[in-house]
Amino acid sequence: MPNFIIGLVIVLMVSLVIFGGIRRIGKVAGRMVPLMVGLYVACAMLILLMHLSDIPASLWLIFTDAFTGQAAMGGLVGLMIIQGVKRAVFSNEAGIGTAPMMHGAAKTKEPVREGLVAMLGPFLDTIVVCSMTALVIVVTGVWQDKSANGVTLTARAFEQALPGVGAYILVVCIFIFAITTLFSYSYYGVKCFGFLFGARYQDTYNILYVASIIFGAVASLEAAVSLIDAMYALMSIPTILSAVLLSPKVRQAALDYFRRHKAHKNKGTAIS
Repeated sequence: MPNFIIGLVIVLMVSLVIFGGIRRIGKVAGRMVPLMVGLYVACAMLILLMHLSDIPASLWLIFTDAFTGQAAMGGLVGLMIIQGVKRAVFSNEAGIGTAPMMHGAAKTKEPVREGLVAMLGPFLDTIVVCSMTALVIVVTGVWQDKSANGVTLTARAFEQALPGVGAYILVVCIFIFAITTLFSYSYYGVKCFGFLFGARYQDTYNILYVASIIFGAVASLEAAVSLIDAMYALMSIPTILSAVLLSPKVRQAALDYFRRHKAHKNKGTAIS
């Protein structure tokens, strides 16, 4: 199927959700994301259990190869760190200012508590899930194929460990991840566009947004990833700067919350 046709199909699917507003986005994503995470983690855990004896050696290989041997030659350690940071930010959105928009829409009387919930995202997403992915790639041995990278390596690892079904399971997980990402980023853009130009023009942004999906479908992977990395870098500058400037207020609010939480805990009640 031509990429242009695939893009049109995705546009239709995304449009049915994002033009319904944050409630519909949250409802659909809230059902799809747990399915994706549960299915992916279950398969990854199964593969790791099948190669349980190889895990210690794989962990040691990951650690040593990052700082010695080919990785350390020619100053490639710095390039590896940069690449790791870029992919980690793409994975968990920490430090670029998008995730706070979604958490800011949550109904809560305690912003600090919502912040604590938000902090779980990078840990579960990057430390847990991405580490499991790395181990799956290493224990199955597919990492030695220099012609593949990224999701291709993961697909080969799943297919090798779970012949006949592994690749299809991964396709389902990737599809859900991609679609729910498109949902959430439409909301981010709508909020920013509405702040700059007025809420009455928010639907205009969504029209431009779904049109950009066509571009993403027909453009090369390298062009799309490079564009995303550049935009993430630009977003991180004001976000990190504002986080540093507001850190005293965040610390004050956190200390107050934990003080009240401790007082309520001693009284046997909970903060509402």
